[in-house]
Amino acid sequence: MQKSEFRWELNVSPSKAKKVSPSFDLELEELGAAGGLVCGVDEAGRGPLAGPVVAAAVIIPSETMKIPLAGSLRKLSDSKALKEDIRADLYLEVTQTFEYVIGIADVARIDRDNILQATLWAMRKAVSLLPREPDAALIDGNRDPGLPCQTRMVIGGDAKCLSIAAASIVAKVARDRMMSDLSLKHPEYGFEQHKGYGTKAHLEALGRFGPTPHHRRSFRPVRLALGFED
Repeated sequence: MQKSEFRWELNVSPSKAKKVSPSFDLELEELGAAGGLVCGVDEAGRGPLAGPVVAAAVIIPSETMKIPLAGSLRKLSDSKALKEDIRADLYLEVTQTFEYVIGIADVARIDRDNILQATLWAMRKAVSLLPREPDAALIDGNRDPGLPCQTRMVIGGDAKCLSIAAASIVAKVARDRMMSDLSLKHPEYGFEQHKGYGTKAHLEALGRFGPTPHHRRSFRPVRLALGFED
């Protein structure tokens, strides 16, 4: 039976309870069930109006899971909950310490296949590029990407599972940097600020300048800017 994936302090009212930081509990469970290597997988960029969706896969060695994390790795958590400078430090630490890869689904794939299918493809691509084939994968969310290994979906996994948290950092920082690079070619859109999300400033720029080749034409705000919908 799968363990409860949130643990709460005892004898504390729910309003005062604190969530425990992400751990290696699920990885160690999968190691016991599958043996061999376990990777964590997460993505960044499903919601934006522009840019790719990026998935990352990270393998953390089993011996690392049995000792406390050191240095900035102790701050590993859901990338969305961390400040940009902390994410940058963690990205450097994760990419220098662990095996990782990214899979990138570009705008053409997103518009052709839809954002969900493009995301699942990016996850499969990332896992296929790992230098060693994992025996099990822990996936953030509730959608099975169809990997050739044992797979376990974990809703909210980036806040519960350290290998998924590491993957969320890699995916988020890698994608943010891609969007900052795009801002050099299209400075009027402010991609370096909103990273392609539908902020007020982005929507105003979209209405004024029209979409770039990096905008997702299957997304309604972009279709409105193109005049495809009323």
